[in-house]
Amino acid sequence: MVRAALRLATGILEREGIDGAARDARRMMAHALGVGADRVTLHLGDEMTVAQEALFRAFVERRLDRQPVSQIVGARLFHGREFLVTPDVLDPRPETETLVHEALSKPFASVLDLGTGTGCILLSLLSDRPEARGVGVDRSAAALGVAERNAERLGVAGRCKLIQSDWFEAVEGRFDLIVSNPPYIAAEEMAALAPELAHEPRMALTDEGDGLGAYRAIARGAAAHLAPAGRILLEIGPTQGESVASLLSGAGFGEVRIVPDLDDRDRVVVAKAPESA
Repeated sequence: MVRAALRLATGILEREGIDGAARDARRMMAHALGVGADRVTLHLGDEMTVAQEALFRAFVERRLDRQPVSQIVGARLFHGREFLVTPDVLDPRPETETLVHEALSKPFASVLDLGTGTGCILLSLLSDRPEARGVGVDRSAAALGVAERNAERLGVAGRCKLIQSDWFEAVEGRFDLIVSNPPYIAAEEMAALAPELAHEPRMALTDEGDGLGAYRAIARGAAAHLAPAGRILLEIGPTQGESVASLLSGAGFGEVRIVPDLDDRDRVVVAKAPESA
């Protein structure tokens, strides 16, 4: 029965110290049953088929191996839309929605997303601004494949171009808006992170240096690709606000400020294009 299987799985996950065990078990059960997560309650009294039981057990084993639930079920809800997730991309985080909300606070007609991954930032912006067009770049061809599938699912593929590029290397033109959630974890901090992150692409997490390498590269190249009065928004780690703000100020960007997330932690650095742009 679904209820018994959920209870057993939740207990197993809790004993292994997995936070949100009940929530995770419910999401995996929904996927095994082929129903929405909000519909599981309606099926608590149902008997599971042999195939469903086997699938659910396999999901629980993968979660015990600390694979993120989004990878197990293949999707994550972000800014009100479902994005496909694979081990080739960073799992979209709720705090990244802070960047999306800030970007949407002013008009724009064109946007460049550096290190697009799932495309969650770029595609959310294009979905909420039907008149806008955008470009997403990533070093990973596999990540771009995931972003392309998400663009098609969200109906914005005709308004976005996805290209393989190391930051600005293959980028042409200027944009009203540049956004990025770059790898910002220092190499020395990686070993202490949650084990779930071992299942995500390392290149999307760390620059293998001090965590500021990507910001230095972006600060050097962004002015040449921003339209006059254009904006740049960069997600940061909660201790990097002043450092990243200084990098942008030093590169000539104006009106630099730091935006906190819902937990009041520094989350996004915002700046305006240099006057020379």
